[in-house]
Amino acid sequence: MTERHASRTALLVAAYRARASRRDNALISDPWAEGLAGPDGEALAAKVDGFLNERELWIAVRTAYLDEHVVHWTKREPGATEASSRRQVVLLGAGLDARAARLAQPGVRFFEVDQPASQAEKLARLGKVSGYPIDAATYVPCDFEKDDFLERLVHAGFDAAAPALIVWEGVTYYLPEAAIRATLRRVAKDCDPGSVLLFDYFTRGFVEGASRAAADEQTRGLVEELGERFVFGTNDPLPMLHEEGFRHVRSVSFDEICLSITGTYSRERQFRFQRIVRASALRAPAAY
Repeated sequence: MTERHASRTALLVAAYRARASRRDNALISDPWAEGLAGPDGEALAAKVDGFLNERELWIAVRTAYLDEHVVHWTKREPGATEASSRRQVVLLGAGLDARAARLAQPGVRFFEVDQPASQAEKLARLGKVSGYPIDAATYVPCDFEKDDFLERLVHAGFDAAAPALIVWEGVTYYLPEAAIRATLRRVAKDCDPGSVLLFDYFTRGFVEGASRAAADEQTRGLVEELGERFVFGTNDPLPMLHEEGFRHVRSVSFDEICLSITGTYSRERQFRFQRIVRASALRAPAAY
């Protein structure tokens, strides 16, 4: 297998996070995104604007929703026990994510897991961003198709016997099903059962090209041009999650999330073809 290159779609995501953060009444606040995206990220966003005018909102909604969960699962109420919150946050396929700096809390440790080339580029970019606390996260290089991410995490100081929040954002559609299953299996069976996994996915028709909408075809084409072809999609992840050891699953569409966060809905956005899952190996985890 050839060495993977640094992710260019991560630049696109960072550029949209930067734009969304500058809006009046912004849904998110990411002061680091502009510096991480740089001119090349903004150029990619401008290219996407030509055929997909809702991408900024899509990224803002996804970011806001996951941010909300990170804050919820890591907070510790007065008098609460150590086990009542997740003091470890793992960002699988972290890309140019800045949550370790943006959402830091005393006693909470962030781990960023990503392919080596992408992680090296991120660290190089962070070195040029004034004031960024690079030590806010522990960096764990890993190729999901070849490496055991949990072994690498433990070697870096992660405690697999303590509950964690694991955020797998913007990754599953670029991986083959076998790699996705292997990751799910390791989380469900070898992490503390109180751990919570969050991940997003696309429906099968979108990934496989059944949708002939011009914007969908251009999106797939651009991603392939960037060297990051869509591989995996599913219309129902529940069977796979059950088979790999999860016993509590909740799935919500981007349309539903957008309605809750912004109070708006538009069928033309087609956000219903993307969803976010919250899963745990426990049958009755803490409610949220």
